Amino acid sequence: MKRPRRVIALTVTGLGLAASLALSGCSSDDTPEASDTGGPRVVAPGEPGEPAKTLTADEAKQARRDDSPNSADFAYVQMMIVHHRQALVMTGLAGRHADDKQVSRVAERIAAAQRPEIGAMDGWLSRYGGPREQQGHQHAEMPGMATASELGRLRKARGTQFDELFLKLMIAHHNGAVTMATDALSEGNNVLVEEMANDVIAQQSAEIARMQKMREGTGD
Repeated sequence: MKRPRRVIALTVTGLGLAASLALSGCSSDDTPEASDTGGPRVVAPGEPGEPAKTLTADEAKQARRDDSPNSADFAYVQMMIVHHRQALVMTGLAGRHADDKQVSRVAERIAAAQRPEIGAMDGWLSRYGGPREQQGHQHAEMPGMATASELGRLRKARGTQFDELFLKLMIAHHNGAVTMATDALSEGNNVLVEEMANDVIAQQSAEIARMQKMREGTGD
Protein backbone atom coordinates (compact mmCIF):
# COMPACT_ATOMS: atom_id res chain seq x y z
CA MET A 1 0.00 0.00 0.00
CA LYS A 2 1.32 3.43 -0.89
CA ARG A 3 2.09 5.54 2.15
CA PRO A 4 0.69 9.10 2.62
CA ARG A 5 3.46 11.27 1.22
CA ARG A 6 1.89 14.58 2.22
CA VAL A 7 1.96 13.82 5.93
CA ILE A 8 5.58 12.71 5.85
CA ALA A 9 6.65 15.85 4.03
CA LEU A 10 4.92 18.04 6.59
CA THR A 11 6.54 16.14 9.43
CA VAL A 12 9.99 16.84 8.01
CA THR A 13 9.03 20.50 7.64
CA GLY A 14 7.99 20.50 11.26
CA LEU A 15 11.42 19.26 12.26
CA GLY A 16 13.03 22.10 10.33
CA LEU A 17 10.73 24.61 11.99
CA ALA A 18 11.55 23.26 15.43
CA ALA A 19 15.26 23.59 14.69
CA SER A 20 14.77 27.17 13.55
CA LEU A 21 12.90 28.05 16.72
CA ALA A 22 15.62 26.49 18.80
CA LEU A 23 18.24 28.67 17.14
CA SER A 24 16.28 31.90 17.11
CA GLY A 25 14.75 31.65 20.59
CA CYS A 26 11.22 32.50 19.51
CA SER A 27 9.41 31.49 22.70
CA SER A 28 8.53 33.97 25.39
CA ASP A 29 11.37 32.83 27.68
CA ASP A 30 13.95 32.66 24.86
CA THR A 31 13.94 28.85 24.86
CA PRO A 32 12.06 26.51 22.52
CA GLU A 33 8.99 24.73 23.84
CA ALA A 34 10.17 21.51 25.42
CA SER A 35 8.63 18.15 26.16
CA ASP A 36 8.61 16.46 29.54
CA THR A 37 11.86 14.74 28.62
CA GLY A 38 13.58 18.05 27.95
CA GLY A 39 13.71 17.87 24.15
CA PRO A 40 11.97 20.10 21.60
CA ARG A 41 8.48 19.11 20.50
CA VAL A 42 7.36 18.77 16.90
CA VAL A 43 3.79 19.28 15.71
CA ALA A 44 2.95 16.66 13.10
CA PRO A 45 -0.21 17.47 11.10
CA GLY A 46 -2.72 14.66 11.05
CA GLU A 47 -4.74 13.31 8.16
CA PRO A 48 -7.65 15.46 6.94
CA GLY A 49 -10.21 15.64 9.74
CA GLU A 50 -7.77 14.34 12.32
CA PRO A 51 -6.02 16.47 14.99
CA ALA A 52 -2.32 17.20 14.85
CA LYS A 53 0.01 15.21 17.06
CA THR A 54 2.79 16.56 19.23
CA LEU A 55 5.93 14.44 19.07
CA THR A 56 9.37 14.69 20.55
CA ALA A 57 12.18 15.10 18.05
CA ASP A 58 13.15 11.46 18.58
CA GLU A 59 9.58 10.30 17.98
CA ALA A 60 9.34 12.37 14.81
CA LYS A 61 12.63 10.93 13.57
CA GLN A 62 11.42 7.38 14.22
CA ALA A 63 8.17 8.13 12.38
CA ARG A 64 9.98 8.92 9.16
CA ARG A 65 9.64 6.09 6.70
CA ASP A 66 12.31 4.13 4.86
CA ASP A 67 12.35 5.63 1.35
CA SER A 68 14.70 3.08 -0.18
CA PRO A 69 14.08 2.88 -3.94
CA ASN A 70 11.95 0.02 -5.16
CA SER A 71 11.69 -1.54 -8.61
CA ALA A 72 9.15 1.09 -9.74
CA ASP A 73 11.58 3.89 -8.88
CA PHE A 74 14.40 2.31 -10.86
CA ALA A 75 12.15 1.52 -13.83
CA TYR A 76 10.83 5.09 -13.91
CA VAL A 77 14.26 6.72 -13.86
CA GLN A 78 15.73 4.32 -16.43
CA MET A 79 12.80 4.74 -18.81
CA MET A 80 12.53 8.49 -18.36
CA ILE A 81 16.17 8.94 -19.36
CA VAL A 82 15.41 7.18 -22.65
CA HIS A 83 12.19 9.18 -23.00
CA HIS A 84 14.00 12.49 -22.48
CA ARG A 85 16.73 11.55 -24.95
CA GLN A 86 14.14 11.10 -27.68
CA ALA A 87 12.72 14.53 -26.83
CA LEU A 88 16.20 15.99 -27.35
CA VAL A 89 16.37 14.37 -30.78
CA MET A 90 13.06 15.98 -31.69
CA THR A 91 14.00 19.40 -30.33
CA GLY A 92 17.30 19.20 -32.20
CA LEU A 93 15.37 18.74 -35.44
CA ALA A 94 13.18 21.72 -34.53
CA GLY A 95 16.27 23.86 -34.12
CA ARG A 96 17.16 23.13 -37.75
CA HIS A 97 13.82 22.82 -39.50
CA ALA A 98 11.08 24.66 -37.60
CA ASP A 99 9.40 27.42 -39.59
CA ASP A 100 7.51 29.12 -36.75
CA LYS A 101 9.62 30.98 -34.18
CA GLN A 102 7.20 29.91 -31.46
CA VAL A 103 7.92 26.28 -32.28
CA SER A 104 11.65 27.00 -32.14
CA ARG A 105 11.29 28.68 -28.75
CA VAL A 106 9.22 25.91 -27.18
CA ALA A 107 11.73 23.35 -28.48
CA GLU A 108 14.57 25.34 -26.91
CA ARG A 109 12.73 25.45 -23.57
CA ILE A 110 12.09 21.72 -23.65
CA ALA A 111 15.74 20.96 -24.41
CA ALA A 112 16.98 23.37 -21.74
CA ALA A 113 14.83 21.63 -19.13
CA GLN A 114 15.38 18.02 -20.10
CA ARG A 115 19.18 18.01 -20.51
CA PRO A 116 19.82 18.75 -16.81
CA GLU A 117 17.00 16.37 -15.83
CA ILE A 118 18.85 13.56 -17.61
CA GLY A 119 21.94 14.50 -15.62
CA ALA A 120 19.98 14.46 -12.37
CA MET A 121 18.52 11.04 -13.15
CA ASP A 122 21.95 9.66 -14.08
CA GLY A 123 23.19 11.00 -10.76
CA TRP A 124 20.32 9.31 -8.94
CA LEU A 125 21.20 5.97 -10.52
CA SER A 126 24.84 6.45 -9.49
CA ARG A 127 23.80 7.23 -5.93
CA TYR A 128 21.59 4.16 -5.59
CA GLY A 129 23.64 1.75 -7.65
CA GLY A 130 21.11 1.22 -10.40
CA PRO A 131 22.00 0.19 -13.96
CA ARG A 132 22.31 3.07 -16.40
CA GLU A 133 20.48 1.34 -19.21
CA GLN A 134 16.73 0.81 -19.14
CA GLN A 135 16.06 -2.89 -18.69
CA GLY A 136 13.17 -5.13 -19.74
CA HIS A 137 11.20 -2.52 -21.67
CA GLN A 138 10.95 -1.80 -25.38
CA HIS A 139 10.70 1.79 -26.56
CA ALA A 140 7.23 1.10 -27.89
CA GLU A 141 6.09 0.18 -24.38
CA MET A 142 6.85 3.67 -23.07
CA PRO A 143 3.86 6.00 -23.32
CA GLY A 144 4.21 8.76 -25.88
CA MET A 145 7.36 7.55 -27.60
CA ALA A 146 7.48 8.40 -31.30
CA THR A 147 7.95 5.43 -33.60
CA ALA A 148 10.88 5.13 -35.99
CA SER A 149 8.46 5.89 -38.83
CA GLU A 150 7.21 9.05 -37.12
CA LEU A 151 10.75 10.27 -36.47
CA GLY A 152 11.60 9.56 -40.10
CA ARG A 153 8.68 11.72 -41.23
CA LEU A 154 9.75 14.48 -38.86
CA ARG A 155 13.31 14.43 -40.24
CA LYS A 156 11.99 14.86 -43.77
CA ALA A 157 9.36 17.50 -43.00
CA ARG A 158 9.96 21.19 -43.61
CA GLY A 159 8.16 24.47 -43.02
CA THR A 160 4.66 24.43 -41.60
CA GLN A 161 4.43 20.67 -42.16
CA PHE A 162 7.35 20.24 -39.77
CA ASP A 163 5.83 22.57 -37.18
CA GLU A 164 2.51 20.75 -37.15
CA LEU A 165 4.08 17.30 -36.93
CA PHE A 166 6.54 18.40 -34.24
CA LEU A 167 3.76 19.79 -32.04
CA LYS A 168 1.61 16.68 -32.55
CA LEU A 169 4.43 14.30 -31.65
CA MET A 170 5.73 16.37 -28.75
CA ILE A 171 2.28 16.76 -27.17
CA ALA A 172 1.90 12.97 -27.31
CA HIS A 173 5.43 12.58 -25.95
CA HIS A 174 4.73 14.90 -23.02
CA ASN A 175 1.41 13.19 -22.27
CA GLY A 176 3.31 9.92 -22.07
CA ALA A 177 5.83 11.42 -19.66
CA VAL A 178 3.02 12.68 -17.42
CA THR A 179 1.50 9.20 -17.41
CA MET A 180 4.83 7.65 -16.44
CA ALA A 181 5.39 10.22 -13.69
CA THR A 182 1.90 9.68 -12.30
CA ASP A 183 2.53 5.92 -12.18
CA ALA A 184 5.82 6.54 -10.36
CA LEU A 185 4.03 8.57 -7.69
CA SER A 186 1.59 5.70 -7.15
CA GLU A 187 4.04 2.82 -7.23
CA GLY A 188 7.44 4.23 -6.22
CA ASN A 189 8.89 4.70 -2.74
CA ASN A 190 11.80 7.13 -3.02
CA VAL A 191 11.37 10.80 -2.10
CA LEU A 192 13.82 12.05 -4.74
CA VAL A 193 11.99 10.15 -7.47
CA GLU A 194 8.74 11.62 -6.18
CA GLU A 195 10.19 15.12 -6.49
CA MET A 196 11.44 14.45 -10.03
CA ALA A 197 8.08 13.00 -11.04
CA ASN A 198 6.20 15.98 -9.62
CA ASP A 199 8.48 18.32 -11.56
CA VAL A 200 7.79 16.42 -14.79
CA ILE A 201 4.03 16.58 -14.23
CA ALA A 202 4.02 20.30 -13.47
CA GLN A 203 6.41 21.40 -16.20
CA GLN A 204 5.24 19.17 -19.01
CA SER A 205 1.55 19.74 -18.30
CA ALA A 206 2.18 23.48 -18.73
CA GLU A 207 4.08 22.83 -21.97
CA ILE A 208 1.26 20.63 -23.29
CA ALA A 209 -1.21 23.47 -22.76
CA ARG A 210 1.14 25.90 -24.51
CA MET A 211 1.65 23.64 -27.51
CA GLN A 212 -2.05 22.92 -27.83
CA LYS A 213 -2.70 26.66 -28.02
CA MET A 214 -0.04 26.93 -30.72
CA ARG A 215 -1.73 24.21 -32.76
CA GLU A 216 -5.01 26.08 -32.44
CA GLY A 217 -3.34 29.29 -33.59
CA THR A 218 -4.04 31.14 -30.33
CA GLY A 219 -0.46 32.03 -29.49
CA ASP A 220 2.48 30.78 -27.41
